[in-house]
Amino acid sequence: MQQFVANHAEQVIGVLSGFDRLVFRGTLRTLSQRGGLMRYLWAVRVLLVDFAAHALELTRQLKDASLSLARQSGRPVQYLTAASQDKEAIARKIAERDRIDRGLICVLTAVEPCWSYEIVRDRARKRIEAEPRYRKCLHLYHYQIHPRFGFMSARIQTWLPFRIQICLNGREWLARSMDAAGLQYLQRDNCFTWLEHPEQAQRLMDRQLGSDWPTLLDEIARSLNPQHDTMFADFPVQYYWSTYQSEWATDIMFRDPAALARLYPKLVQHSLTTFLSPDVMRFLGRKPPSIGTLPPRLTADVVSDVKHRPEGVRIKHRVGENSIKMYDKQGSVLRIETTINDVDDFKTFRAPENKPDAEPNWQRMRKGVADLRRRAEVSQAANDRYLQALASVEDTTALGELTTRLCRPVRYKGRRVRAVNPHAPQDSALLEAISRGEFTLNGLRNRDIRARLFAKPARTKAEQKSQAAVVSRKLHLLPAHRLIRKVPRTHRYHLTQAGRIVVTALMAARNANAQQLTKLAA
Repeated sequence: MQQFVANHAEQVIGVLSGFDRLVFRGTLRTLSQRGGLMRYLWAVRVLLVDFAAHALELTRQLKDASLSLARQSGRPVQYLTAASQDKEAIARKIAERDRIDRGLICVLTAVEPCWSYEIVRDRARKRIEAEPRYRKCLHLYHYQIHPRFGFMSARIQTWLPFRIQICLNGREWLARSMDAAGLQYLQRDNCFTWLEHPEQAQRLMDRQLGSDWPTLLDEIARSLNPQHDTMFADFPVQYYWSTYQSEWATDIMFRDPAALARLYPKLVQHSLTTFLSPDVMRFLGRKPPSIGTLPPRLTADVVSDVKHRPEGVRIKHRVGENSIKMYDKQGSVLRIETTINDVDDFKTFRAPENKPDAEPNWQRMRKGVADLRRRAEVSQAANDRYLQALASVEDTTALGELTTRLCRPVRYKGRRVRAVNPHAPQDSALLEAISRGEFTLNGLRNRDIRARLFAKPARTKAEQKSQAAVVSRKLHLLPAHRLIRKVPRTHRYHLTQAGRIVVTALMAARNANAQQLTKLAA
């Protein structure tokens, strides 16, 4: 990112990175499994034959408690006949109409799908059981202007196990923090086009990562259901908080909208031609086979697209549930945004959950808020690498100068390493493979490059070992020429800043036709 900002330093007035949209889910984990539900029913002395009546009573208590504040303060409770209606737009319209600048705006109710229980009869065993089922029930959406978080929403389902969803916006939160600190800013929609002190604003945004998330979210949960402790007095249960969706945005604020307008089409074109293969457009992590088509067993959508929206042009690369996007927002803000819904592809350095005293190592990232800081680190790294790739768009260094070192032998760790020949088929294929967009987030491994360089996968262990050795020798070239760097304590590599510039320039030159090159030379 630093290189991109440095390239446009005269036009950039500030950079801001942090959470945009955050969606949390609260789950009563004990009641979300059948065994836990049976323990609860035993504790409160309720038979399965009486479960329906008991559950309906809990629903009544929750609805009365949840709607009490709206009724006491005279705020509207509105039922939506279609769950697909834009609830946020409705709430904002009510807030504008009633001039609400703090507190509860309204409660919107809608019947939506939910996960709950149903009593079913097992005729073979002549007994009844509580079975988990996807059903529909009434959900209550509380929209408010929170003194700390600003405009936000929180939803609770009115049937057991009473799941909660809370949606916050990091920019709204930052605006409240800057108000308290006396900082001036210009805000349009969910971005800032000008900040009085960008560095101080960034420090305020960084504080969000150190928040005591369980305490903050529990406080909101209590406002959704003030009757919770009374309802579960005989069987205390608390919400477990997980991050359902996170959007981490890096905003680069330009001084002159015309400067961004001139630059942005080049960035979009560069993203489409450099980050995507000719056959399948993809980004972020899933590797297709070397033949260039998606495997039949892949169920996740793998797409990239460009859309023209009222607020600007957006390019989005998506693999399954995760994506990275680029916007030109409000005419003067370049936004790079990483959205993570599925954390299975990411790691965090920690001790195993069941062995807290063990040595930390790389573990699978959890959805729980305990790993929210690591999620932010992964997202910021993705934004940085994306911007670093874009930094080469207007690099003025001559191609010959960029490749001079590449085409000469070098010494690396006391050994002579041969030159890289960008025009040789094998080296050219290697350079093209490491530049692919799907490696931007998680990096590349030996197995990833094997899939690119060998037309057919290995059929035996010996053949696989031979292919891996070939790729290892090729990968040994790249750190020596400062094109890639190893991620500590992993078998993954990332392109260096110099590597990204060199590889991008080589790929662009290879794809250019004679007419384009003649025009550039004129």
